[in-house]
Amino acid sequence: MNQEPNITAPTQGQERRRRTFQGEETNNQPEAMPQKGSVDVPFMLITAALVLFGCVMIYSASFVFAEKHHDESTYFITRHVVFLLMSVAFTAIVVYFCTPRFWKDFSYVFYGISVVLLLLVLTPLGTDLNSGARRWIDLRVLTIQPSELAKLALVLTLARFLSEHQKKIMSPHRFCGDFKYGVLYPGMLIACVGGLIALEKHISALAIIGMLGISLMFLGGTRMKWIFSIAGVIAVAACLLIILFPYAFARVDTWLNIEEADPLGSAWQTLQGLMAIGSGGLFGKGLGNSQQKYGFVSQPQNDFIFTIVCEEFGFIGALLVIGLFAAFVWRGFYIARHAPDRCSALMVYGLTFKVALQVILNIAVVTNSMPNTGISLPFFSYGGTSLMLQIFEVGIILSISRYASHKKI
Repeated sequence: MNQEPNITAPTQGQERRRRTFQGEETNNQPEAMPQKGSVDVPFMLITAALVLFGCVMIYSASFVFAEKHHDESTYFITRHVVFLLMSVAFTAIVVYFCTPRFWKDFSYVFYGISVVLLLLVLTPLGTDLNSGARRWIDLRVLTIQPSELAKLALVLTLARFLSEHQKKIMSPHRFCGDFKYGVLYPGMLIACVGGLIALEKHISALAIIGMLGISLMFLGGTRMKWIFSIAGVIAVAACLLIILFPYAFARVDTWLNIEEADPLGSAWQTLQGLMAIGSGGLFGKGLGNSQQKYGFVSQPQNDFIFTIVCEEFGFIGALLVIGLFAAFVWRGFYIARHAPDRCSALMVYGLTFKVALQVILNIAVVTNSMPNTGISLPFFSYGGTSLMLQIFEVGIILSISRYASHKKI
């Protein structure tokens, strides 16, 4: 006598996460095209405030370094504004024409492109921009950092995969259900880009890739026992990488023993950054009046730009920046909760969390709460590829917000 398989219902956590999203997509049901509306104005204004504040700070933090090394005080801000205008012009087209279905269809293509670019970094086309590691592709007119593209591609790809296989992820059948579609395949997508980034010795990007992947798997319905297992594996892998890469081990050692580290060597950047933060006081020294940017904080327009914000605007200015990022994340999550379908919701959650994660890690680094890992501050740190991608990611969120449902979920 044939017995029916013992099928258990999804766990409470899975069910709660499923209800977070709109729509009940299945592979057999066609998706209805939602109505187009206007973009989310609060999100756009918050982003504009961050971008404009970032422009002010890039000029203030960089003009001394630019004058000394490039004989032009506006060297960095000029290029930053050019990249900004180019990306805004392109993103405006994206917001106007692209639909949530477009991002879903485009995701796998974008993932493939990012993998190819990561492979090219390992060829003679890859270049080292004074970082001690080959992480860029120099196109003469533009330098591309493929690891930044890989973060975006992974978010889009995981969002599509997890939304398309929701029922299988929540299935109790391990090898044809929750493990295969909730762990194995998403893990392979993460491991592919993560492995290539590890070959570039880019530990900070690898950490972000891992955390993005786990967060999307959690939101996508992967069971918590697998989430904890994967987190444990990633933690062990991170420890091994720190041990295997001498430069990473040296940074951790400096962080753990900052009082004993060489203040003119490995601890210089961290100590000078802390001095800039502390000297700002409550209200700061005023815009343009930082002393640490005069050769004490090296290349202050990059990863340590938050220290200059603290020095010139004080504790109040630092709170303002953090408050703007908090508003950005809040509004991004609002858009995700009202997204037209599950895939779009996961995309917006992932892209918003990516910004939040980079902000948290950057501030943790400059305050010596974690080892120096070279993570930039979104919309503030100088960098053509990263700025253009950040504006592009905002465009994706805004284009999805045009199709959002404003019914309470």
